[in-house]
Order: sequence, then structure tokens, then C-alpha cells
Amino acid sequence: MSGAGQAVKHVDFSKMETKKTSEDEQRSGCCNPVKTSGPVSMDHVLLALRETKEERELRIRSLFNFFDAANVGYLDYAQIEAGLSALQIPAEYKYGKDLLKVCDANRDGRVDYQEFRRYMDDKELELYRIFQAIDVEHNGCILPEELWDALVRAGIEIDDEELARFVEHVDKDNNGIITFEEWRDFLLLYPHEATIENIYHYLERVCLVDIGEQAAIPEGISKHVHASKYLIAGGVAGATSRTATAPLDRLKVVLQVQTKCTRLMPAIKDIWREGGFLGFFRGNGLNVLKVAPESAIRFYTYEMLKNLIVNAKGEDKGDIGTSGRLVAGGIAGAVAQTAIYPMDLVKTRLQTYACEGGKVPKLRALTKDIWIQEGPRAFYRGVVPSLLGIIPYAGIDLAAYETLKDMSRTYVLHDNEPGPLVQLGCGTISGALGATCVYPLQVIRTRLVFSFQCIFTIC
Repeated sequence: MSGAGQAVKHVDFSKMETKKTSEDEQRSGCCNPVKTSGPVSMDHVLLALRETKEERELRIRSLFNFFDAANVGYLDYAQIEAGLSALQIPAEYKYGKDLLKVCDANRDGRVDYQEFRRYMDDKELELYRIFQAIDVEHNGCILPEELWDALVRAGIEIDDEELARFVEHVDKDNNGIITFEEWRDFLLLYPHEATIENIYHYLERVCLVDIGEQAAIPEGISKHVHASKYLIAGGVAGATSRTATAPLDRLKVVLQVQTKCTRLMPAIKDIWREGGFLGFFRGNGLNVLKVAPESAIRFYTYEMLKNLIVNAKGEDKGDIGTSGRLVAGGIAGAVAQTAIYPMDLVKTRLQTYACEGGKVPKLRALTKDIWIQEGPRAFYRGVVPSLLGIIPYAGIDLAAYETLKDMSRTYVLHDNEPGPLVQLGCGTISGALGATCVYPLQVIRTRLVFSFQCIFTIC
């Protein structure tokens, strides 16, 4: 038993129930159906739990007193953390700060009983609404097939083993069905919105169903039917970021191909004189165009390699470990880079053409001239140093990211989980470190791409 359900297990809410589901009801698959129509209310919750208002009040007061071990009449962050730790809920899914934030209505850093009770009211109503939405047969319990249907409708696909693991973690009495009491117990201390997507991701953290922390390619995405959502989102984000940094990319390439000692400002002035403001964005169209295929190839290759590694290990689990992520990510990056490399080469050629009068070569004409004058192999000139830099970059980036995150957790956050800003900072530093280490290979690659341009010029 894991997660919020442990709170109920330790406080023993079951003793506060007036009735229990009979063995005949369990065998027939019926729990405690609520036939009352209309909007969900607290009366529905009480009927589903077979509680009176007084019994429910006693149950909530007992849970509050469990956290308020010092009997001070309120809960602060330290008490919530201590209570969650006493329940042996691992730090990665305690959500102590989020729980305090959502309970603390007046934002004074403390949660009194009325605020705690208000959270319980809202949470139980929220959990009952989604419970009813999943319970399509309205027999008062969730069957495994109903849960599977709800996950599929939400765009999430899991296999039979993972579905059984989901039910096992929620189903306290191991009868193969989930009652509302069990549903409530599992999610009661989960402070985020109870959507089926959030509940699934919460379960991923609770029972370690293939959830990784690899920044480049997230684990667990292969379980989603609509993986295209991730590719589209990644493509839009990649196109936006590359457009925003296009002037820096153009400037970097121009400086890389120089054989004489150059300075930053003269290079900027040359770009401006040659093409004005738009000169800084030369080649960005190709840069944006290659984002989607590169992401798609890298993503699907990574997932395929991940499955191969799991099968090779002979272990029935999705976490392939740090070394596995490094190998799979490096190879997937190499495959994607090889596939889109001709686009990258044409982009670099476009960025480094010194055209008189600001006349930019047509993309089609440039590609045709490379093919005719240099041959098809020219489209892969410089690919070797480019590929040689991928695996060390991935290794340095991943190792530095994990090290920085562990250091921030230990020395800055004092054993609390790093938030999005801290993870962003760790990712920025680790990415910069990896890029710096393999930068000489990038310079070699750019010089190789540029070398034949000096012979075959169309401007």
C-alpha cells in the first residue's frame, strides 16, 4: 500500500465505518451504488461511504489530529512533512508544500481545522465525481475494464500487467474491484486536480511504472496512444526556441568558419551590412523545418532501443537505468542526426554564403548545385565529427544534470524535491557544460561543410 492510502491505513478509518460490504456483494461485483440523480453532493459521498455526518466528522478530525501530533491546533509545513514521513511516503511524491498551499486558504502558513476540513470536503467531492465518471455501470465500484476504458479515453494505453498493478495499489482488500472508499484513501492526500491523467502519473511515481527523469527524452511516453501530442508540443517549442536564438546561431556559424582572428562586433556589422535585420535569421526556416522530423525520429528510435535493452536484460521493468538511457539516447540522437543531416548541411551553407548586394541564394538552387557540382555524398560532409559529439554530449549532460540536481536537493533544498526552476537551472548548466566540451567537434564539422563552398559559389 502506497501514497495517500497509507494515511488511512495508519489512522484506521475502516473502524469508523458503520457497515462493510458483504461477501455476497463482493462476489457479485456490487459495492454500494448511488442511484440518486442530479449534481454530486456530500450526501452522495456519505451514501457511497456508508457514513453518517457525525462519523465523517470524526474521521476527518482523527486525520487532522494524526498530523497535529503536538496538539497545537494547526498544521504547518513541518507538521505536514513529519506526518507524511511517519506514513513512510517517499519524498518524491509527498507533495507536502502543495498540500499546505491548497489547504491554507488565508495564506498565513498554517492550516487550522476548518481549512483542513474544507480541503477534505472539496477533495472527496472531486474524487467522487471522477469515480462516478469511471464507473459507467453505476454499480458503486470500478472494475478493471472500466478503469482501462477511462485511461484509453484520456489517451493513455497500459498493458494488462500495469493495469493489474494499478488495481493492486488501490484495492486494499484484494477482491479485484475498487470501491469509492479505496479510491478516496489512495488519493485523499494528493493535492493536485484529480483528472485521470494526473492520477495515472501519480501512480507512475507511487509504484515506479516506467517514469524517468531524462530531460531529453521523457520515459513513459510510449504508454500514451496520442504520442503525437508530445511531438507537436516539442516541435512548436523547438521552432520557437530556434527562432528566438537564430541570430546567435548565425553569428556562431559565421565565426566558426573564419580562418583569421575575428571579433564579435565586426562579425555582427558584416551580417547587418550583408542582409540587414533579416540577415540574422538566414537559414532559420530550415532550422525550424527539421525540428519535427528530428524529434519524431529520435523519440521513436529511443523507445525502440529502450524496449530492446529491457528485453536484453531479461527484466520485466521499464526503468533502463542511467547507463541504458545514455546508450539509448546517444544512439537515438545519432540516428536522428544522420537522417536530417542533409538539411543541416544546406542550412549551414546558406548561413555562410557571402552574397553581394544581400542577395540570398534560393534554397532549391543551392541544393541542386550541391548535388550536381559536389555529388550526393556532399550532403553528409562533416557528419562523422557531428556524430562523434553526440554520445559524449549526452553523457556529460546527463551526468552533470543528475549531479547538480542531487547537490541542490542535499545542500540547497535540504532533502526536498527540486522544483521546475531548479531543474531548469540544472538543465541549463549541464547543457552548457556538455556543449562546451564537444564544441571543438562542432567547429571541425562546420569547417568541413564550409570548405567546398569556397570552391563552388553561386553568389
